[in-house]
Amino acid sequence: MKTTSSPFVFTGGIHPDYHKELSASAPITAIAMPRVLAVPMAQHLGAPAKPVVKLGDIVKKNQLIGEPGGFISAAIHAPVAGKVTSIGEAITPSGRTCAAVVIETDEQGEAECLAPITDWQRADKAALQNRIGEAGVVGMGGAGFPTKVKLSPPANKPIDTLILNGAECEPYLTSDHRMMIEHAKEIRIGAEIIRSILGAKTVRVAIEDNKPEAIAAMEKAFADIEGDVEIFVLETSYPQGAEKQQIYSVTGREVPRGGLPMDIGCVVENVSTAYALFDAVLNGQPLTRRVASVTGDAVTTPSNLLVPNGTSYADLVAACGGLKSKAVKIISGGPMMGFSVNTLNMPTGKTTSGVVLLSAASALVSSYTSQACISCGRCVEACPMRLIPSEVSQFIEADDIESAAQVHTLDCIECGACSYVCPAHRPLTHHCRRAKAVILAKRAADAAKQQ
Repeated sequence: MKTTSSPFVFTGGIHPDYHKELSASAPITAIAMPRVLAVPMAQHLGAPAKPVVKLGDIVKKNQLIGEPGGFISAAIHAPVAGKVTSIGEAITPSGRTCAAVVIETDEQGEAECLAPITDWQRADKAALQNRIGEAGVVGMGGAGFPTKVKLSPPANKPIDTLILNGAECEPYLTSDHRMMIEHAKEIRIGAEIIRSILGAKTVRVAIEDNKPEAIAAMEKAFADIEGDVEIFVLETSYPQGAEKQQIYSVTGREVPRGGLPMDIGCVVENVSTAYALFDAVLNGQPLTRRVASVTGDAVTTPSNLLVPNGTSYADLVAACGGLKSKAVKIISGGPMMGFSVNTLNMPTGKTTSGVVLLSAASALVSSYTSQACISCGRCVEACPMRLIPSEVSQFIEADDIESAAQVHTLDCIECGACSYVCPAHRPLTHHCRRAKAVILAKRAADAAKQQ
């Protein structure tokens, strides 16, 4: 195993202020179990899970409480033992609502787990894939794609390269950083399990160069691993952690327009996902908890907390000593791709990488008034997907969805780079997101009419 610098640089990108120093040195700390958890049934991409418990049920810790609602879906388990006090709705960071199982916690209650697969090296590939599905493991970098599905590529798309994503390019967030420092050995085992399932001969661990401690920890953990394995140190540049950009930075391969990484023989998995996979296989532990960064200049003690899914954002803030100044902006996730929310009465889930709370001085809320495009081209230079965001924005303002579709708006990864650099403060990312939603809805309606 060796460490090397990335030989490739993706198109576009930006260099925002990262502010990772607020929580980068804070070790992972388990939060005290909240009195009540509201466990969402939509903690993943695809169809929400379907509750399999009812009001008044006594549940065990790790018990299945939501079964997958379709092929692209994930199982949901109880993070703690307790009593189901209601099955209602919870608000999600996107503003939508989803079903949620509310559990009054009982830390003295019973627990169960899946049977550990300690001899995973000799286990059948299907058995490992099924375990990952049983445990409800999903991508923890933000998208939440069900991992069992991702690790089941069709036979005609063989995977030769596994990329372990430790870039964590979002400003403020440091949960993956701490996971690499504190759980590098477990991440390595998770990566080896993934490599075994995929039959991938090449493994690349991608980490940005602003994380020297994480690089050192991963070098030590992977030192004696066999095969074609390298740690790639990437230039710190947002969005270096985006799947397509990272594949190019590491391999020089480009995912074709409208294609997927498996079309060019690659699979990218987040380092925290690799840990969750290790936990599911060797310990029989479903994905019921994760590390989330609670940070920002309004937080008293920025921290990296190990939290059970269903914990309210208010409990996270309280665990950090509360607020030292008024938070005028609350962001679920990072400031580039996260969602601005207006309440702390919102539960965490498998994709909750962090919560950022900003004071008026940091948020600059009073100075961002959108103006007309001045055709400066900065958004074009910043776009990592080689789009023209200003053009898409103008099409959307004119309600010209057909033209927006023709300029490949669906390729937008919603990274926010265009909005960040726009001197006119135009909501370019929001416009692209809206355009994508309308285009996809129209295509689905047209397909339904043809059936």
